[in-house]
Amino acid sequence: MTEKELRKKAMALPLNPGVYIMKNKDKKIIYIGKAKALKNRVSSYFGSHSNHSLKVIRMVENVDDFDYILCDTEFEALVLECSLIKQHMPKYNILLKDDKGYNYIKVTKEEFPRIKECYRMDDDNATYIGPFISNFSVKKAVEETRRIYKLPDCNKKFPRDWGKSRPCLNGFMGLCCAPCNAAVTKEEYIQNINDAVAFLKGGSVKAVKDMTAKMQEYSENLEFEKAAKLRDRIKAIKNLEEKQKVVSINVPEEDVFALVDSGKKACFDVLRFKNGRLYDTEHWLIDSVDSHAEARFELIERYYSMRDYIPSRIAVDGEIAEEELLHQHLESLRGKKLDIIHPQKGEHLAIVNMCIKNANEHLAQNQGRLGKEMAALEELATLLGLPKPPEYIESYDISHTFGADNVAGMVVFHNGRPMKSAYKRFSIKGFDGQNDVGSMNEVLERRFKHYYEDGEDSTFKIKPDLILLDGGQPQVNAVLPVIAQMKIDVPVFGMVKDNKHRTRAIAFDGGEIQINSHRSAFTLVSNIQEEVHRFAITYHHKKHQKSTFSSGLMKIDGIGEKKAKALLKHFKTVAKIRNASVDELCSVEGISPRNAQDIAKYYQNN
Repeated sequence: MTEKELRKKAMALPLNPGVYIMKNKDKKIIYIGKAKALKNRVSSYFGSHSNHSLKVIRMVENVDDFDYILCDTEFEALVLECSLIKQHMPKYNILLKDDKGYNYIKVTKEEFPRIKECYRMDDDNATYIGPFISNFSVKKAVEETRRIYKLPDCNKKFPRDWGKSRPCLNGFMGLCCAPCNAAVTKEEYIQNINDAVAFLKGGSVKAVKDMTAKMQEYSENLEFEKAAKLRDRIKAIKNLEEKQKVVSINVPEEDVFALVDSGKKACFDVLRFKNGRLYDTEHWLIDSVDSHAEARFELIERYYSMRDYIPSRIAVDGEIAEEELLHQHLESLRGKKLDIIHPQKGEHLAIVNMCIKNANEHLAQNQGRLGKEMAALEELATLLGLPKPPEYIESYDISHTFGADNVAGMVVFHNGRPMKSAYKRFSIKGFDGQNDVGSMNEVLERRFKHYYEDGEDSTFKIKPDLILLDGGQPQVNAVLPVIAQMKIDVPVFGMVKDNKHRTRAIAFDGGEIQINSHRSAFTLVSNIQEEVHRFAITYHHKKHQKSTFSSGLMKIDGIGEKKAKALLKHFKTVAKIRNASVDELCSVEGISPRNAQDIAKYYQNN
């Protein structure tokens, strides 16, 4: 169907709650949605696209037909929508890939057993504890058990490597019983493993109770060395529990959600608490979302469609669209009352902020940048009033020697890091003499001419999110009319230096924005300014050197500027020109046999 036909069909729908199902030409379901009034919701897709995001426009372009199912209430529509999405996994719905599997703790069957985490049970006679849903909790349990019972986590094999080397750092620090140094007997090692397995099966409370009773027994029998070992083990368990309180909340159970969006990708992060302790964490990287409130609704609903357990309290980092409807749906799944909170202060806000920080870090790693670089870009965006962190920054600097050999350098910082493959050099062609403003004007005009004319594989086709010019307001004023005339909508700022050639401020709109007090943004802008200056001046020195060589060649009869440049372009260095034969010199375009003989004779005499 054409879009006009689809709109006509949509306008005939009733104003009832229901679910609509979009299909492509192959009759494959590509999107499923719910609506309080089907006619209003579905017809909004077909017509003007002025309020639609790019993702919605792409979806609508692929719609060839749609079906619908009427429901009595919006809640029934939501339940049906959830069921259909889980069944069909449509391309244009926000989807979370459920990669959770069962996890086990494995105690290997060997002379010196090891404790490990694993994803499946093998037929190897090993002892398996589990299954557990959370890989996070399994990993933590294994790490804690090794630390408490001082078990090795290296790759050494025992008894092959027994007593054959000095202990590693863990052995020196008392974190490992150091079988590699024979610091423990085989019987003691096996006892440690047995105690560790009992700890994993019974938990810390039972382990501490049993060890305390045994420690008292050893003390009464005057076996003080054995009692001291148990005392240290009990202390290690309590120390770990104290450390866990750093990541804890004073409620029996709670899930914490955060959504962070960088403009191209977003991260949905979940921290799960039980008995006041963090026991699981998950995250998903998804495409950037149009509405954070609507995305939170969909993501939280999708999350619990994959999980059996719903806690009594959910903390969220921001607004949720149709929160009452989601609340009703989750309570119906849980079968009990639950609370959805939006913390504004106290420990709950601190936990939400930790969830946001984790999401930022996952997003940063995915986009090839560190969390601190993302923080610097966000700080810079706030400082300059940009709508989002500038992912692609271009910076320009002019370099010359008293107006001679004018050049410009363009550097690119992508996600806060230099992207050297996109660096460009410009030789100023429009005039001779010193004119930094005129040079900057020419460079920006040439750069955006490439934007319109180059092929798709050119880095010039990437429109920057921000332009930073080395210089103050005059440079900014020079380029603003150019990019406006070329219909380029990019914010432009100048980087102002102090008398020691260090970044001091950012020039904009006739004034200056001080950045010294904004540490992350200041460091980023300083690095950009130093890099563009280095790149421009390196190119200038190279061109100036060639210019000097060219003037030396021009002392030869019959060799002017054009021929001198042709020679340098062909041979690259004066040394190669000096050592070239007459025939090799003649191979250069524009060099006659007479020129070649004069060049050879000149270098023979000099």
